[in-house]
Amino acid sequence: MTQKKFNILVLDGGGSKGVYTIGVLKELEKKLGGKLYQHFDLIYGTSTGSIIASLIALGKDVSTIENLYLELIPKIMKGASKSKNLKAEADKIFEDKKFDSFKTNIGIVATNFDNQKPLIFKSNINQSHGMKHSFEPGFGCSISDAIQASCAAYPIFDVKRITTENQGAIDTIDGGFIANNATLFALIDAHKGIKIEAKDIQVLSIGVGRFIEKPISWKLQFMGRLKMVKFIEKVLSANANTNEILPKLLFPSLNLIRINETFNQPEYGTNMIETNKNKLEKLIQLGRSSFAKFEKEIDQLFLSEVYP
Repeated sequence: MTQKKFNILVLDGGGSKGVYTIGVLKELEKKLGGKLYQHFDLIYGTSTGSIIASLIALGKDVSTIENLYLELIPKIMKGASKSKNLKAEADKIFEDKKFDSFKTNIGIVATNFDNQKPLIFKSNINQSHGMKHSFEPGFGCSISDAIQASCAAYPIFDVKRITTENQGAIDTIDGGFIANNATLFALIDAHKGIKIEAKDIQVLSIGVGRFIEKPISWKLQFMGRLKMVKFIEKVLSANANTNEILPKLLFPSLNLIRINETFNQPEYGTNMIETNKNKLEKLIQLGRSSFAKFEKEIDQLFLSEVYP
């Protein structure tokens, strides 16, 4: 009897550029049929990827997520109060739901601001690597709070203080500073925590695309944030590039597809705080085009589901 594969979906951080990810996922959902949470045993997300991952794991279809993002991004990214905007929108979307609401296993990556260590909100006790006796799904936090922690790209966003049930109060910043591409963390959960053999793990890792850096608005330049936004972009990119290499080195036989194409055309220039709807829609289209380039590999990864 053939062992059922353990499918993992990993979604990078990158602010507004998360719409590229949505473009890839839109085609993937149509290819596989049904909702995406039904096809993945574990979904990991960092920053903007944590929002998309959470919506998928709650059972939302990608078209709904796409429409939500096109409304959400301008509301959050315009103006100086980005953290307040994010909280208001996240609380509205996720209400007071906690991690027992998820329909599949999930990991949301944040960074502990005080000790600079990973802080990963998890849904399943089997994802724990010790102290199972005190495990609390999502540390007892709401989904909204976990997402705000994962998205707190300081100093563009404020440091987010969360109150956990098992560790007390913790100051957090964006998970991208630790693992913008969280594939390695997801693999450790699957292999070491849930006890899945490496040969039975399949990973689809989706980035936010690589684009020419669009100039930041004069308002941000005036506020002295131009260099900081550029610095954060480079940190997230370097982090994602590093974590793109490590999983294959540690798990040579791993069945992994990484989708994160480079687009050097000036007309696609953008950044993590993009708010132009036309540009956002173009990035979604680029995500769909990237899916097309990797479609044969995806067919092989999900052979039994694409061709039952």
